[in-house]
Amino acid sequence: MDLRDLARRRTTPEQRARLKRLAQWPPVGRVRLGSLKRTRPISRNYGWERGTPIDRFYIDRFLTQHTDDIRGRVLEIGDDEYTRRYGGDRVTHSDVLHAAEGNPSATIVADLADAPQIADASFDCVICTQTLLLIYDVPKAVATIHRILEPGGTALITVPGVSRICREEADEWGDYWRFTSDSATRLFADEFGAQNTTTTAYGNVLTATAMLHGLAAEDLKPKQLDDRDRDFEVLIGVRARRPA
Repeated sequence: MDLRDLARRRTTPEQRARLKRLAQWPPVGRVRLGSLKRTRPISRNYGWERGTPIDRFYIDRFLTQHTDDIRGRVLEIGDDEYTRRYGGDRVTHSDVLHAAEGNPSATIVADLADAPQIADASFDCVICTQTLLLIYDVPKAVATIHRILEPGGTALITVPGVSRICREEADEWGDYWRFTSDSATRLFADEFGAQNTTTTAYGNVLTATAMLHGLAAEDLKPKQLDDRDRDFEVLIGVRARRPA
């Protein structure tokens, strides 16, 4: 009889379970959560007042990797911030789409899931960041993006993975979806073709926690932001090209 058998005979199941918990590190019930040990987030404004929101940091990283695609006639959703920042003099014409009247930046008012007023093959690039979660019929929105792109044109899309509810938008439009690399890839591959669709995911358990608490990218170290864990996708970026 070895020591483990002896220990099993001389301890009850409850004692063994307690010993197993005590053997964990950090000990169960003694994890130091510090400033995060709270039931309310540090910021409900995504961390804007602290610096750059985690998802915005990853959006910038994704678009930086694909700046050459932002050229010619470009459509962006909501405003033209990324068109100007990343397109520069490669952009010959910029349009902004918004779903309702009242946005002074909008040049097109339409529902992305049903936009017959936008002509086929109108744009060389479509930039659609953090928008599809607010559209119930996502496949129709993806079909519209495909239709309004010129052959050879490119869509640059970002969608949330681990994320809080977008309360203000939810109250106005509805907040319907969170995505994974698998779901985002399939949505666009079904429309654009698998060979024309590439997906990149960003995030890890630390940046996911930071995102939920409303911490900013400036609260973390570069290495912590760079680390990627496939099980904790904070942001998914999709590059989809309409075949020429």
